[in-house]
Amino acid sequence: MSSSSSPPAASAAARLDLDGNPIAPLTICMIGAGGFIGSHLCEKLMAETAHVVYAVDVYCDKIRHLVDPAPPHLHGRISFHRLNIKNDSRLEGLIKMADLTINLAAICTPADYNTRPLDTIYSNFIDALPVVKYCSENNKRLIHFSTCEVYGKTIGSFLPTDHPLRKIGGGMDLVQEPEFYVLKEDESPCIFGPIVKQRWSYACAKQLIERLIFAEGAENGLEFTIVRPFNWIGPRMDFIPGVDGPSEGVPRVLACFSNNLLRREPLKLVDGGQSQRTFVYIKDAIEAVHLMIENPARANGQIFNVGNPNNEVTVRQLAEMMTEVYANVSGEPPLDEPMIDVSSKQFYGEGYDDSDKRIPDMTIINKQLGWNPKTPLKDLLETTLTYQHKTYKEAIKRQMSQASASS
Repeated sequence: MSSSSSPPAASAAARLDLDGNPIAPLTICMIGAGGFIGSHLCEKLMAETAHVVYAVDVYCDKIRHLVDPAPPHLHGRISFHRLNIKNDSRLEGLIKMADLTINLAAICTPADYNTRPLDTIYSNFIDALPVVKYCSENNKRLIHFSTCEVYGKTIGSFLPTDHPLRKIGGGMDLVQEPEFYVLKEDESPCIFGPIVKQRWSYACAKQLIERLIFAEGAENGLEFTIVRPFNWIGPRMDFIPGVDGPSEGVPRVLACFSNNLLRREPLKLVDGGQSQRTFVYIKDAIEAVHLMIENPARANGQIFNVGNPNNEVTVRQLAEMMTEVYANVSGEPPLDEPMIDVSSKQFYGEGYDDSDKRIPDMTIINKQLGWNPKTPLKDLLETTLTYQHKTYKEAIKRQMSQASASS
C-alpha cells in the first residue's frame, strides 16, 4: 500500500531511483525507530522524501522532536507506536499496512553479551522471528539490520605467531595480506569462539536470523536486504551511564570513552586496546540505507557491508584521537595519565572474547548502489564529541557535585 499523503515541499518534484524510475511514496514500518540509527533515518526520510513512517519502539526520546507531537509540516507523515515486538498483536497489522518493514531492534552492547546472554539471544533471534514471518506471509519487503559481528574472528587471527605473513610493528601483531582479514559478504566465513565464550551469543543469534531470512527468500520468495553495520558513529549514539542510561551500564567503545572524557577519568583500554576497528559517520551510513529503501531492484536479495575501511584504527589509537579532539572541543587539557589498561575479564567479566580486526570489503554496495563513505575519522569524532560535550557536560557536573555533597 503506497501512501497518498502530500509530499514535503522539498520533494515536490518527481525523484528518480538509480535506474531513472520515479520513486513512489512508501509506507514504512520502522521497528526500533527510537534508537540511534532509527532517529537519524527518520530525520532523513522526513526531510528528503515523501515516505510515511510508522515509528515502532518502546521509547521515543531520540525522535520526540518528530512525534511528540509531530510538527505541522509532518502531519500524517510519521506516527509513533509504542509497543514491544515480543508480545504485541498490533505488530502484524502495522506490517500489513506498510510496503516495507525495517527491523532495527536489538540488544547490541558487548557488555550484555556476557552478562545477559539469554536476553541477547532472545532479542536478536527469537524476537525477530515474528517480523520475518509476517513479512514473508504478507509479501512485504524487509530490510533487516544485522551486524559485522557475524564475521567473528578473521582467518588471519588463526595463523601461528611465527607465520611469515605476520609482522610485528609498533607493539602490534599484524597480518598483512588482505585476503586474511578483509570481510566479504559472499565469501568470508563466519568464525566464532567456543561456546563457553558467551561474548559470541550476539553474533551467533544475528547469524542465525540472517540464515532464516535468506532461507525465506529462497523458499518462499521473501524480498529482503540484510545490512551489516561496521561501527556507525555520531550524535545520539548509545547512552552516557547515569545520565540517560543505567549507572552500571557499559555502552560501546566510543560512548565509553566519551563518558570517561566527560567525567575527566582515564580511558580504559581493554587488553591494551590492540583490537582494530573501522568507524563510519552515521549520516554517511544513513545515505546507504536511503539508497536501499528506494532501489529495491538493486538491493533485494543482497547482504551489504556498510562501513568505512579508510577509517581503520586500533582502539588505543581511537582513544588517543578522542583525547586530543575532546581537549580542543571542551577547552580542557587532557589528564596527565589519559589512559589505563584493564583486562577484558575485569571490564566485561568471565567469558569475554574478541575479534582482532574488522575491515569491510565495499565491492558489493559500491557496485549495486554506488555508495562510498565520505567522512574522515577525525571529522566524525569532532562532530560526535561536540554533541556529547554540549548535551551531557552540565548534567554530569551536576551529578558529580551531588555525589560529592552526599558522600
